Amino acid sequence: MTNDTALLLVGHGSRGREGNKETIGFAAQWREQHPDWRIEVCFIEHAEVLLDEGLDRAARDARKVLVIPFILNAAGHVKMELPAAIERARTRHPRVEFGVTRHLGMGREIFAVLQGQLERLMKGLAMPDPQTTGVILLGRGSSDAGANGELAKMARWLFEANDHELVDLAFTGVTWPRLESVVQRQARLGTMQTCIVPVYLFTGVLIERIQAQVERLRRQYPRIAFALGTHFGFDPGIFALLDQRVAGVAGDELPAGRMLECDGCKYREAAAEEHLHDHSHTATHGHGRHGCSHKHSRGIPEPETRTA
Repeated sequence: MTNDTALLLVGHGSRGREGNKETIGFAAQWREQHPDWRIEVCFIEHAEVLLDEGLDRAARDARKVLVIPFILNAAGHVKMELPAAIERARTRHPRVEFGVTRHLGMGREIFAVLQGQLERLMKGLAMPDPQTTGVILLGRGSSDAGANGELAKMARWLFEANDHELVDLAFTGVTWPRLESVVQRQARLGTMQTCIVPVYLFTGVLIERIQAQVERLRRQYPRIAFALGTHFGFDPGIFALLDQRVAGVAGDELPAGRMLECDGCKYREAAAEEHLHDHSHTATHGHGRHGCSHKHSRGIPEPETRTA
């Protein structure tokens, strides 16, 4: 990474201050690993430094700005708000080249982190029989079906890689099923232990809510032993994944955008509608700016080639 390039780590932002503090603390640790890199931090919401200000700070005294969405799943924030903010920054700073990497995503790197969480939970339960131990992957939940589908992929990968008979997916909000209903289902099927694996980078209001929910579930199901994981933003695998994102930027030209998970994406139809009214192919909304080149229709999405 050249000295004239600034890296902008874009977090989601949390209503709880501790979550944002942890994101800033992560950036500080990442700087220690790469003292020659200039790393800035901003948030999409619920923070003092938001997207526009963060982009302006990164552009100061820089020739290039590489934006890194420090977010696990791509929904409206990554697919709509972030590209629009980058377009505004390009207008404000015409002499600065802005590029953006792919968000963290649900690939093999995150799967390895989740697998490690599950293995630690099983050790905490004294390695019970996986056939009688249910697993619940617990995500934030989104109105974007594509983002929820990426979590469902992680649940399937956990099922394939382990011997647990039950590996289910639950969400803390927005969509269903919720944690309580999944625990109820597993209890009816005879689960003796349940490992709950949250898919969160840092602490916040939702992590506190999960902890309260699990305490209540322990009282409701005293015969089931519950093991609850925690957020994993400081896992070495997350630092390594970001290093890969930066290392993947080759050549002098920064990537304008990367392919996002668009299967089931509710923004596809919006992009198609916009395309009907704007044939200039310069729209800043929808997928036009982040590289989604597949066809849009109201029918079944065309299959896409995808690698893990």
